[in-house]
Amino acid sequence: MPLRLAVLNGPNLNLLGEREPEIYGSTTLAAVEDSCREFAGVIGAEVNFAQTNYEGMMVDWIQEARLATDALIINPAGFSFHSIPVLDALRAYPNPIIELYISNIHARDEQHRHSIVSKVATGVICGLGVYGYTVAMQAAARMAGGLPDDLPTPIRIGPT
Repeated sequence: MPLRLAVLNGPNLNLLGEREPEIYGSTTLAAVEDSCREFAGVIGAEVNFAQTNYEGMMVDWIQEARLATDALIINPAGFSFHSIPVLDALRAYPNPIIELYISNIHARDEQHRHSIVSKVATGVICGLGVYGYTVAMQAAARMAGGLPDDLPTPIRIGPT
């Protein structure tokens, strides 16, 4: 069975490429999705890629992912700083969780620095721009034991 990854995106990420390009760049979410699907093909994974502006929808997707995925990548966006329902749903997720941000939230203004989601994340990636999605997928696949054996050792295993 192929590795199953969920890549979930929170509020306003549907406006990537338009909203605050000085922070988030000019790449659209559709281009990010295409890249994620291409990378999934490289590592032999299936990917469920989705975006919502609604907290309840995100909670539903996280709950559904509990039984349907091997690892979860979430860019919670604005849910990061206040959403107890999203946090609680993530607490119930049994597999690796990668929290992902396009910008370096630690270098942002006070409202964008302190993610409550980090409390339950297995790992956090921020500040790599949209390339962070590829890094997150690679890390999630490695944590879930799903990187192909034919990948070069530095990618599949890293330093030993």
